[in-house]
Amino acid sequence: MNPASELKRRSFLRAAFSGAAVSPALVSAAEEAKPAMPRAGAFHEEARDLPLNQDADVIVCGAGPAGIAAAILAARAGARVRVFEWRGCLGGVWTAGLLGYLLDFDKPGFNQELLKRLDGRGMRRGSSRQSVCYEPEGMKLLLEEMFVEAGVTFQLHTRVAAAYKEGPRLTTIVTESKSGRQAWKAPVFIDTTGDGDLGALAGCSYEFGESEACPCQPMSLNALLVCKDAAALAGFIHGSDPSRADGNAKDRLLAAIRSTGHFPSYAKPTLWQIRDNLLLVMTNHQYGVPCFDAARITEATVQARSELHKIVNGLRGLGGPWDGLQIAATAEQIGVRDGRRIRGRYVVGKQDVIDGARHEDAVVRATFSVDIHALSAENNKKAAYHNAGIKTKPYDIPLRALIAKDVDGLMMAGRNISGDFISHASYRVTGNSVAMGESAGVTAALAAKSGRLPHDVAWSEVSAKLEALRKPV
Repeated sequence: MNPASELKRRSFLRAAFSGAAVSPALVSAAEEAKPAMPRAGAFHEEARDLPLNQDADVIVCGAGPAGIAAAILAARAGARVRVFEWRGCLGGVWTAGLLGYLLDFDKPGFNQELLKRLDGRGMRRGSSRQSVCYEPEGMKLLLEEMFVEAGVTFQLHTRVAAAYKEGPRLTTIVTESKSGRQAWKAPVFIDTTGDGDLGALAGCSYEFGESEACPCQPMSLNALLVCKDAAALAGFIHGSDPSRADGNAKDRLLAAIRSTGHFPSYAKPTLWQIRDNLLLVMTNHQYGVPCFDAARITEATVQARSELHKIVNGLRGLGGPWDGLQIAATAEQIGVRDGRRIRGRYVVGKQDVIDGARHEDAVVRATFSVDIHALSAENNKKAAYHNAGIKTKPYDIPLRALIAKDVDGLMMAGRNISGDFISHASYRVTGNSVAMGESAGVTAALAAKSGRLPHDVAWSEVSAKLEALRKPV
């Protein structure tokens, strides 16, 4: 990068990271109450004033695939946008989660723009637009530059911790970070946390897993591997282009792992080639872990990392093409398939998938199959995943499923939208999340800039704005 470009990038970054002047403190209603005595087994935390910032039209919580698209499209639609992300990078499961594989990406708009930018940097493999291998580390830089280019203000290492309403309307959130607790006010909020954290904090009703007892889809921890010669492992590597994919690659990899004396917790272990001798692997499942239980997620992460090392060490011990295989990095976050599904003004359901539902306010047409990973280690040995006997017909996800039913001024995008367990197993892949984010971002911007609530914005207005904003590919 030449000095002039670097100076320009630095000035952009300063603008993106800078915070606006702090306005008068947010006063909690609890401040006027007399100090309460804590109940047995509880600690009473005193109310306090927090710095309050009101510099955004739209606040996006979560910078995963849906949050990226929501923030950029809202900014392009003229809104002042703030994004909060608890990890140390943008991209969520794409980057911190080392997903490495994009599914159901054959969608117009931002999906194609992102593929074009990845191609321009030589960061993806294959010619398919439906399933794509890409470089997670390069994706981090690309997304940062796209945020800066769009004028999105973002803050990493920051988690949403509380939400406050005036009547039914969400007006203020509280975040926690190295800067302490801070309050942020905006006309419209978008929950792109994946797990529906903001919606739950705001008091929305939600569903989780297959039932209240939490038979939920398992979590997986991905890793980047380095090998001596990827060509020698070609028979074990899943194709990035489905038209050239080797259907037996997973079975060969499973056989190799089993030959070391270990049956993996994911019975369809998969290797992808990211670039040259850099590989991506998914070999593990952690069963029955709720997305909102930090202790259980910690335990799952530790167990998954241990199994990854066991598998890689075992393969390396086989010698031959596996000689020298080593882990370069495990993901910063364990991959979550099942999170809260926040109740919206429409619930995408199993019958939508079966019938190929059509809606006038369709934000995306989902095509990915129902993909339910084994819900227990026992089931995993019989089948790693299944489709519940359902053949997916391409179906629409309406804008109404992205608008919270219980709380005004709140939208959702990504896998935490309003749906049931079966439909969620299809629409949860990131190509759909991106498309949802686009529509949520534009709707939020139009609502905020005109003093309306998201459910008062007509889909015709949203779709027209989307078409005007989409860049030619």
